[in-house]
Amino acid sequence: MRVEYINPFVEAAYSILKEVTHGEVNRGELYLKSTSMPVLGVAAIIGLAGDVEGRVLLDMTKDTAIKVASSMLEGMEMEPITQLNEMGKASITELANMITGQAVTKLHNLGFKFDLTPPAIFTGDNMEIADTGVEALIVPMELEHGKIEINVAIRERS
Repeated sequence: MRVEYINPFVEAAYSILKEVTHGEVNRGELYLKSTSMPVLGVAAIIGLAGDVEGRVLLDMTKDTAIKVASSMLEGMEMEPITQLNEMGKASITELANMITGQAVTKLHNLGFKFDLTPPAIFTGDNMEIADTGVEALIVPMELEHGKIEINVAIRERS
């Protein structure tokens, strides 16, 4: 996986999370995963196709998702949430859209061309993501609301 694909997602996640949560964001150490991996409880997934193929996954616990969604809603002068309802899921979907949109804009400006699928939200316990043949780079982001892992699995189309 080329670093040119990863940096825009890391930069976008950092700036968007800092903006929407109105707090500090600390990036953890990057690491690779090449096998099935458990999902923390709430995952927003976006597919990529074109010059590259793969997916980007925003992974967090349900508690973190509620806190982040509440922070986003408060920023829009709306009522915070106490459970992951439809408004909470829509907020996390929008977070995924914002991060991926900013990263893809940077990548398009560098000459890479690809399309995105709309984000899909998955929630539940004991879920796993299995990517066959694609290593995933995990970028942990620590917030006051908890941890969000930006999980990027992209390869050039052959």
